Amino acid sequence: MREYSVPATFRVGDEENLLDAVYANADEHGSVVVYRRPDASGEWSDVTCAQFADEVVAVARGLIAAGVRPGDRVALLSRTRYEWGLIDYAILATGAATVPIYETSSAEQIGWILSDSEAVAAIVESSRHAGLVESVRAACPGVRHVWQIEPSEGTPGAVEALVALGADTPAEEVRARSAAVRADDLATLIYTSGTTGRPKGCELTHRNLVSEVKSAVSLLPELLSDRGSVLLFLPLAHVFGKVIQCGALYTRTVVGHTPDVKRLLPDLASFRPTFILSAPRVFEKVFNSARQRAHDSGKGRIFDMAADTAVAWSRAQDTGGPGLALRLRHALFDRLVYSKLRDVVGGNVVAAVSGAAPLGERLGHFFRGVGLPVLEGYGLTETTAGVTLNALGAQRVGTVGRPVPGHSVRIADDGEVLVKGPIVFRRYWKNEAATAEALEDGWFHTGDIGELDDAGFLRITGRKKELIVTAGGKNVAPAVLEDRLRAHPLISQCMVVGDGQPFIGVLVTIDAEALPGWLDRAGKPADTAIADLVDDPDLRAEIAQAVEDANQSVSRAEQIREFRILPVDFTEAGGEMTPTMKVKRAVVAKTFAADIASIYSGAKAPA
Repeated sequence: MREYSVPATFRVGDEENLLDAVYANADEHGSVVVYRRPDASGEWSDVTCAQFADEVVAVARGLIAAGVRPGDRVALLSRTRYEWGLIDYAILATGAATVPIYETSSAEQIGWILSDSEAVAAIVESSRHAGLVESVRAACPGVRHVWQIEPSEGTPGAVEALVALGADTPAEEVRARSAAVRADDLATLIYTSGTTGRPKGCELTHRNLVSEVKSAVSLLPELLSDRGSVLLFLPLAHVFGKVIQCGALYTRTVVGHTPDVKRLLPDLASFRPTFILSAPRVFEKVFNSARQRAHDSGKGRIFDMAADTAVAWSRAQDTGGPGLALRLRHALFDRLVYSKLRDVVGGNVVAAVSGAAPLGERLGHFFRGVGLPVLEGYGLTETTAGVTLNALGAQRVGTVGRPVPGHSVRIADDGEVLVKGPIVFRRYWKNEAATAEALEDGWFHTGDIGELDDAGFLRITGRKKELIVTAGGKNVAPAVLEDRLRAHPLISQCMVVGDGQPFIGVLVTIDAEALPGWLDRAGKPADTAIADLVDDPDLRAEIAQAVEDANQSVSRAEQIREFRILPVDFTEAGGEMTPTMKVKRAVVAKTFAADIASIYSGAKAPA
């Protein structure tokens, strides 16, 4: 199939905007809890619809008093926390647009976004962030104010300061500005992750975001509803997290936030959400960690049997259902293994939503088999998050779902995925050339390679810019191999190489959390560093087995023939990873050029 469209099930009026949900909730459901935030003792404290609306208006009054005007851009740099959403809506309530910045961004990245967006103010989380902004402020003369969310040295936090500043600004002015915002006004300017160059600002309007929210709500009624709850820990600077937060407010789904992922497990246990959303790497880590713990404790065989049963049970759902023997095995392992995994995420999760990268078909079946279905979707910043999505009752594991209502997906002659519909962004900020290259007759050229099956489900097979062409002319999509490799508990990250070379190779990094268990099983000293193991025959044998397994997913010409174990992991701090955990291939290729060269030193084309 070359093109698939899903009819619209909703419309967005010209006068609709994201703020409608804030005021409608307050007017019609004022006493309903919509947020839960940690108090001074660490306990979850309820925030009602009426309270949230009052806080939004109070902060917006301060922004107006500070001179923020309709159409201005205000930067927001913070971890995922309650104040992020509060300030985001307050910015919108003034008629301005939010410019999210990842809290892990460098001074150079912050400076570029502030200057390019022409932001008039910046709201940051900590003194460290404030220092970074201050270090580039000379190059950003438009930034008139910097407020810090966390109070310091007797200085009130941003929320308190803005509320005080706006004490003399009438609340009616905020409501008037909010009512004047139209669907096609700019709501947020989100910068791409910059894996292949300088980040570009994507203009997303209120229509884009409201359309995405209504699409998600129509496809995920079991998750986004006033009976549900979600604990957010992904960066809200990413469009994926922002859209879910907006969708939760729209449906009065209770939201909590975890700023520090080190607290994720205890927060999940106390918050007990009904759904979660995450990047695939988190689900990979959950599986790998559980498997590693089982093997370290001598229960590896039981876990592996349980995993195989879960995968078989899930696959059977698509082929007529499991037989009696499989149902009995599944029931047994549900008591022994699966229930414990569900308890790890709070015990109430109905489903999870995953995006940003492929999950891998086996892991998709595993999680569905244990009672934690992971609904994969697909989208980019330019498509306001998900343009395709799997749904409960309409899921094909291994795909990223069908187009959301009102949208179309087309596969171009060269395999590129094109998308069309109201969630497609307006343009790149101040970049006409990039806009003209990406948008053609309303179709957005995603840069991804994919295929549609006979029922309209999309499968992503790689990125056009990441395709490797070997010396023999074979096109290789690295994602297929890399997904399989990262499923191994010992492998943290990897990058397939081989452009212009006689065969495919791969760089592999070792998971520091999984290493101690392997060292113990291999009879090696517990303090052995990864750097001392890159040529260790036992470790190489383990990784070789993972490579052999990954090679089963591709043709012989695409298979990995050689690998190198690196002494360090890829990290965001090191510059090899984006904040959304995507490998910066150009950076890795440059940093580890000698390791790549060693793969092909004296190499000849394999027979």
